[in-house]
Amino acid sequence: MQSLAGESVVVIGAGVGGLSTACYLADAGADVRVIEKNEQLGGRASRLERDGFRFDMGPSWYLMPDVFERFFDTFDRTPSDYYGLTHLDPHYRIFFKDGDQVDVTPDLERTKDVFEEYEDGAGEALERYLEKSKENYEVGMEHFVYEDRSRLRDYLDLDVARQARGLSLLGSMQGHVEDYFEHPKLQQIMQYTLVFLGGSPKNTPALYNLMSHVDFNLGVWYPEDGIGGVIDGIADLGRELGVEYETNRPATQIKGREGAFVVETPEGPLRPDLVVSNADYPHTDQELLSPERQGYDADYWESRTYAPSAFLLYLGIEGDVDELAHHTLVLPTDWNEHFDQIFEEPAWPDDPAYYCCVPSETDDDVAPDGHSALFVLVPIAPGLEDTPENREQYRETILDDLSENTGTDLRGRIVLEEQFSIEDFADRYNSYDGTALGLAHTLRQTALFRPPHRSKRVDGLYITGGDTTPGIGVPMCLISGELTAEKVLEDHG
Repeated sequence: MQSLAGESVVVIGAGVGGLSTACYLADAGADVRVIEKNEQLGGRASRLERDGFRFDMGPSWYLMPDVFERFFDTFDRTPSDYYGLTHLDPHYRIFFKDGDQVDVTPDLERTKDVFEEYEDGAGEALERYLEKSKENYEVGMEHFVYEDRSRLRDYLDLDVARQARGLSLLGSMQGHVEDYFEHPKLQQIMQYTLVFLGGSPKNTPALYNLMSHVDFNLGVWYPEDGIGGVIDGIADLGRELGVEYETNRPATQIKGREGAFVVETPEGPLRPDLVVSNADYPHTDQELLSPERQGYDADYWESRTYAPSAFLLYLGIEGDVDELAHHTLVLPTDWNEHFDQIFEEPAWPDDPAYYCCVPSETDDDVAPDGHSALFVLVPIAPGLEDTPENREQYRETILDDLSENTGTDLRGRIVLEEQFSIEDFADRYNSYDGTALGLAHTLRQTALFRPPHRSKRVDGLYITGGDTTPGIGVPMCLISGELTAEKVLEDHG
């Protein structure tokens, strides 16, 4: 086994990618310290705790359980050593704004029956779609996600070409889904997961139909204590491996290079041999490095397609909200306008598609007795004007929409309220234009077209997290940590 014994590493940022990288490097013998600018570990997977209510501030879906099992198994552990899991039923509920309601459950036969109600033959089409999705998932994960093919020549190998044959690599998700389903509501059900990738049906490659295998076949789970409980588990594993953590310690500059780094912080400099940055890639490149050491110029970052930001309401509610499931989607029957107002003509959406999470439906510990914990997330374009007036107007829009389309009237029952939007993402996470997720998964920003894990100009500096490969989401960031550690070990092990 390769060893990093004697090497000191500072990891900047305690998001999932940074926590994961720290575990792998500590396991290889490195002396690892993680520094985090905010008051808690987790990055975007932070918790909000107020007056007996607890919310996951960012990620709230536990998908791809196999990725978590693989991660912990690397260190001879299992997820159950750190947290329990509950299989959600329904996986999620959809309210269409014309009055239709659909529950997607773990029972695939029930789901096929629902599809058949909308379109003759759609149940069988779903089965065929999921077969393709499973194939894409299994081949894609083994050969294109867990293996970091960061150069064009990595794709010219005959074995790679053989594995890629038959995968839905090109074309858009919109075109791919239309090959199976005509009914627009069925198309929406198959495409909603694109929100987790920060894309739209028109700009996300068809390869990501693999997300339907994740959804329908692998299932949707709730981890004990929410995603925050998963963060606690990963951090506890790191401590067992020797990782040290410091919160409230931001990095302000990265100087030097391999063996002679200086990481400046308000509390004084750190002098590691190697540096891994889990801060957002544009922030690392443009703010922490001097101009001559930056891998890209400002025009490059400005030209990228960014995943949406979000308008979030965290609400403590008196009483129940039984109309809503743990995960609920509220969708206009035609959501093209909403996506256009994110990617084509940025504006606060006129007829929003949005997501509601009610963890108190599953977990009694996230709200006081007799109360519900609810947050609402509306994807919006990054970089929009984010004023108190805009937020207040949009709050009223969402409360009206919830009441009209789900039968959930919250007015007069809200005992706790916190808002979070574009300016907060930019301030708390140093995210470009306040994006909630980072670089979107467009065809030109997938695989080798995402920025690399190795700094282009600074020896010994590595980047991890959602802006690198394999991309956005908690499972992908776990894998990003593994891929980053592999690069470090290739260079220094």
